[in-house]
Amino acid sequence: MEFESFPWSGPLGTMLYFVFFSFTAVFSIFSLLIFILRHLQPWCTCDTCHTYLTAGWRSHFDNLSDWYAHLLRHSPTGTIHIHVLGNIITANPDNVHHILKSRFHNYPKGKQFSAILGDLLGRGIFNSDGDRWMFQRKMASLELGSVSVRSCAFEIVSSEIRTRLLPLFDSVIARPSSEDPVKPHPGFDLQDVFRRFSFDTICRFSFGLDPGCLKLSLPMSEFAVAFDAASRLSAQRALTRASLVWKLKRLLNIGSEKKLSEAIKMINTLAEEVIRQRREMGSSSNKNDLLSRFIDSIHDDRFLRDVIVSFLLAGRDTVASGLTGLLWFISQNPKVEEAIREEADRVMGQTDDVATFEQIRSMHYLHATVYESMRLLPPIQFDSKFALEDDILPDGTFIKGGTRVTYHPYAMGRMERIWGNDALKFRPERWLKDGVFSPQNPYKYPVFQAGPRVCLGKELAIVEMKAAALALVRKYSILPVDPSWKPQFAPGLTATLRDGLPVIITPRRGC
Repeated sequence: MEFESFPWSGPLGTMLYFVFFSFTAVFSIFSLLIFILRHLQPWCTCDTCHTYLTAGWRSHFDNLSDWYAHLLRHSPTGTIHIHVLGNIITANPDNVHHILKSRFHNYPKGKQFSAILGDLLGRGIFNSDGDRWMFQRKMASLELGSVSVRSCAFEIVSSEIRTRLLPLFDSVIARPSSEDPVKPHPGFDLQDVFRRFSFDTICRFSFGLDPGCLKLSLPMSEFAVAFDAASRLSAQRALTRASLVWKLKRLLNIGSEKKLSEAIKMINTLAEEVIRQRREMGSSSNKNDLLSRFIDSIHDDRFLRDVIVSFLLAGRDTVASGLTGLLWFISQNPKVEEAIREEADRVMGQTDDVATFEQIRSMHYLHATVYESMRLLPPIQFDSKFALEDDILPDGTFIKGGTRVTYHPYAMGRMERIWGNDALKFRPERWLKDGVFSPQNPYKYPVFQAGPRVCLGKELAIVEMKAAALALVRKYSILPVDPSWKPQFAPGLTATLRDGLPVIITPRRGC
């Protein structure tokens, strides 16, 4: 068959291509205008929208989240409306209870959110609603609640601390700066280290795969790089005011969407190969990673890939973000640091080994410190839902069906009406009663969500953070290179620091 005879070739084909793409462009522009007119108010001239559109908030705040917190603190209801985004944001615990529990079924993730993360997470639990979400929820709850899985997870974390995290810190202490042979090397990014640490542990726990990111040479894993890129570029979609923009870029395979496609392709290649090998091994492999546990229940390999990648996303960046914030707060509060060490000595004695699971559970002050750090620096600063039907929030705010509704844990942790006059003070004692940890209302502390969608991996994440932080605090003194350093966040799905957290590591006396 000769190409010359193909009807789309030659002048006629050129004309047809021109007509087709011209129609596509006109239709796309028309759809964009319809979307803007229906869902946004680009002409809004209120002070809040003007400040957002001109980025005027930058003259007073380091982070967009701090500006939102300021607005919410000064709102009588604890709720604001960013008209140009079509987004209602609340820091009112009664509203959060309404959204996450009382009217849970009216506030799903929504098709808009699912589209943003669909290429990366597919039909995974964090990107699903309805029956598909419920099926995964029940399956994950059963597996994550089993003693063998929890034991496996803790062994992985302990091994990573003992064989990689502590040796890496020792090597940094031993390596002098080329500029000053006496001073420890200051170019040590704590955030990068914790991202590597959490990626190793979650890959081993989810896939039974060890990327080795925390080895002494700090190698670059292609899988980790691809996962970083896919997470970052997917988050950028959410920052686009009109979804049609990124959808058109995806259709044409250009710019950030082309990079996202390449990153996801690499993730898919590795995931498909691991799943294929595990299916060949069969259930006789006797492994406790999530893939091995789920493989007999899920026969659709693409769906299985979505489930596992969702757990990778949830367990990697959130733990890394939480640990980075925790160690920074401890470094700024010497009395808290000393209290953690004293509690550890009472529970563990003078041993240098990593704490056992039972020892970790009995450290209430450390537990309170973890919760307090996430009150002020939650790994997920905000979370959005989309209302199915018209509704009225408890504070009287009217919600039109289809509206994006966001609750803001970052702002909630800074509100005096919720936490008292010392809301901005780092004080773990607020979580203790007679020395025993006392949880707060989850709807005023929705760091792990609340209601039917409360985080299933909550306890595993907290144990991992406590184990890693304790091991480091007992052996080292960790201080920011810049004593005046304050968090500045990069846009993303989690609270990622724009330039990391460079620290100086010194050994504790006698360690």
